[in-house]
Amino acid sequence: MTDPHVFAIERAEVRSGVNLGYVRAGPGGYPLLLVHGWPETKRIWWRNIGALADAGFEVIVPDLRGFGDSGLAPDGFYDLAVHARDLHALLRDVLGHERCATAGGDLGGAVIQDLGLRYDGFVERQVLFNCVMPLLGDAYEAAGIPVTPPREMRMAADYFLRQGREADILAGELDTPERRRRYVGEFYGHRFWATPGAFSREDVDFMTEPFADAQHLRAGWGNYESALGTRALSEAPRFFEVSSVPTLALYGPDDHVIWREFPEMCEVAFTTLIGPFVVPRAGHFLQWERPELFNRTVEYFLRDLTRR
Repeated sequence: MTDPHVFAIERAEVRSGVNLGYVRAGPGGYPLLLVHGWPETKRIWWRNIGALADAGFEVIVPDLRGFGDSGLAPDGFYDLAVHARDLHALLRDVLGHERCATAGGDLGGAVIQDLGLRYDGFVERQVLFNCVMPLLGDAYEAAGIPVTPPREMRMAADYFLRQGREADILAGELDTPERRRRYVGEFYGHRFWATPGAFSREDVDFMTEPFADAQHLRAGWGNYESALGTRALSEAPRFFEVSSVPTLALYGPDDHVIWREFPEMCEVAFTTLIGPFVVPRAGHFLQWERPELFNRTVEYFLRDLTRR
């Protein structure tokens, strides 16, 4: 499943000057939005699209603005709120959906959380795994969850700080397509975000190819700049509150970048929660590392929605 042409790419101007590329499979089924994170594009879902379409979903898999086949941001914004508004426009205004289910990890998980809170009732259910969690410091502390990142997480954070605070310097160092791809490829290998051996050389080539373009790689770091305050926000994110969207939470433990307390944090952050379930032999890229398990779990969690 490393053929970039196995699924047709559609494109749409979802808002003024904002052009998104996306894959859509299973038209007529219940809409299921799959949202990638960083350093990913929609390709991270290549092992899930067909199976979920066969299960009765209209599977919609976009590249966020600045990633893959989507255009750069005309307004310079790459924060959670602007991503959520882009996706709402894609599903409602372009594709005509008033409701959907969502799934996402990493940045994508944060985006769909914002989407569900920003548009009340639009997201009927969400599936989250190994993603950024809402900032609920006092609530986590009251539940006995550590609020200081563990040592291994701090050791892995150099990329986060450089991309958020020294993005132009880092971009200057990665001055060829080969260097850009090698940099991104590290996150699928020795940085231990994934279960060791989960990505072959061919897989890494497939995932990194969209990041060979200097502008798209640099744009992807805009999300980190927004989080660290070195890039302006389009508006405040919906990321400081508990969510009542029914949520299925999965966690791949072979991940050195997401809080190990992710499962416990989910119990605080979501009032209607299934799980959290720990998935062995999975890390940050759970949907790619354990696709059969992921696909079956999502199908069962959302099965009744396909029968409406």
